Amino acid sequence: MPTIRSSPPALDDIELPEGFHISVFAEGVTNARAMCWGERGTLFVGSRAEGVVHALTDTDQDGRADIHRIIARDLRMPAGVAFRQGALYVSAVDRILRYDSIEDRLENPPAPAVLPQLFPAEDHHGWKFIAFGPDDRLYVPVGAPCNNCLSADSLFATITSMTADGKDLRIEAHGVRNSVGFDWRPGTGELWFTDNGRDWMGDDAPDCELDRLDARGRHFGYPYCHAGEVTDPEFGEQRPCSIFTAPAARLGAHVAPLGMRFLRSDAFPAKYRGAILVAEHGSWNRSTPVGYRVVAAFPQPDGTARTEVFADGWLKGNSAWGRPVDVLEAPDGSVLISDDAADLIYRVWYTGTNIR
Repeated sequence: MPTIRSSPPALDDIELPEGFHISVFAEGVTNARAMCWGERGTLFVGSRAEGVVHALTDTDQDGRADIHRIIARDLRMPAGVAFRQGALYVSAVDRILRYDSIEDRLENPPAPAVLPQLFPAEDHHGWKFIAFGPDDRLYVPVGAPCNNCLSADSLFATITSMTADGKDLRIEAHGVRNSVGFDWRPGTGELWFTDNGRDWMGDDAPDCELDRLDARGRHFGYPYCHAGEVTDPEFGEQRPCSIFTAPAARLGAHVAPLGMRFLRSDAFPAKYRGAILVAEHGSWNRSTPVGYRVVAAFPQPDGTARTEVFADGWLKGNSAWGRPVDVLEAPDGSVLISDDAADLIYRVWYTGTNIR
């Protein structure tokens, strides 16, 4: 992992397309991970190392949060947050917690209910991004409990879903090593997701993935095949790459894609409508660091996606001052980006004129 600087430089270091601008929406958001909106404009933010859940409010609508609350503490890697019908759902490795009527009780949060469906307790890839799909089911990934292994428990290396009350668990996708972000494509309802490639096969293989699930039950290759084309040296002889679903886009080895969202508003130029923004958290063991940026992916008619850099500058040589984690559209069409290294949330917006 590159050196992480303790204080960020000016945001002028971040390079964006013409007409886009970046500012700090909130600072001091320790270990900021996944984000979701409440019904009344509260931004909920999970964490991993800190064990807390943040609640941020921009009361004067000036593009910067002015109230920061901690609504949960001492949880086990509560990285994922999702909101439904007044309740906040929080992932905590082996369980999902639900905080009812949370926006009525931000000053005095209730004790959470624990959903009945439990998940494996392994810490390795145990932190979870969660979200409700268009079918009103809660989607919960279960990462592989290792770098690369074949587990006897078929729940590992999957994306699952269940009803909002924590029942009727089913597997939506197999062979997914570690997804920490997904979203549904507007108009088609297809689930697209990121997947982190395995380590220790060199600096340049295998690629991390952006994947598209067009039917429940598809298998994306892990641990037999990686990125649709790389045969695993240990398990690859058991099953060929040809039988698995290939990625929509290969993002590069070790870039660590995490949060991703489709852009739905018309606040950005038409080029970006229906595109995906993907946060690349960055490599931890590559000899020359890569990632530490946000890329845009443009779905194509054949089910693949073309990618290009959208926001860059957190990595300077071998030194990084931040690590993007999640992206989320705001009600005004701007985009928020969480950063668990700099403890910041950024706001990116478009004016049509480059004022920098």
